[in-house]
Amino acid sequence: MKFLAFDTATEWCSAALWVDGVCTIRDAHAGQQHSDLLLPMLMDLLAEAGLELRQLDGLAYGMGPGSFTGLRIACGVAQGLGLGADLPVLGISTLETLAEEAGEDRVLACLDARMKEVYAALYQRDADGWRCLSGPLVCPPEAVPLPDDAGFIGVGSGFLAYPNLAGARLARIDAQCIPHARAMARLAAPRLLRGEGLPAEHAEPLYIRDKVALKICER
Repeated sequence: MKFLAFDTATEWCSAALWVDGVCTIRDAHAGQQHSDLLLPMLMDLLAEAGLELRQLDGLAYGMGPGSFTGLRIACGVAQGLGLGADLPVLGISTLETLAEEAGEDRVLACLDARMKEVYAALYQRDADGWRCLSGPLVCPPEAVPLPDDAGFIGVGSGFLAYPNLAGARLARIDAQCIPHARAMARLAAPRLLRGEGLPAEHAEPLYIRDKVALKICER
């Protein structure tokens, strides 16, 4: 199994090449330069491995939620490369990727959604993988779904934007954790192996939120 995975949903741009369980990565704090950085990252990973795009078994991309512009970049790249090389594509939730990157089995994944809101989902790992207990949703920080049980950790930029989010309900918080492509690759590998990839033209973002900006009266 050989595939590329990439995420541009946050201020970070990350890419990973999965070759039979071995994962090679590239990442950078991109700011607004995702469109300039992503393709060179992907081509660099392929060149380093001595592979061509058509030799891959698929592409995995961060479908969201996250930055609207970032999600469109990831979908556009997945569609373009997938159509050009006749590869299936697979969208992976950025919140589930965030949970996978955390390295724990009980996770509240939370990304800053701007506009005084966050994207959030509550996950627990079981024998079949990640089970979503609540969400994904976009909501004010005070409406984030909180765990009933102990042992959950909080990860993501939502905790950086709102340090008091969840209070003492969590065992610990890692606000620097991001939905990295290496974690996405781990999630995507079994799904691509099961044939869950779709034709490239079906790649689409998961926005959750319908509005991209506040009106003047709302601000």
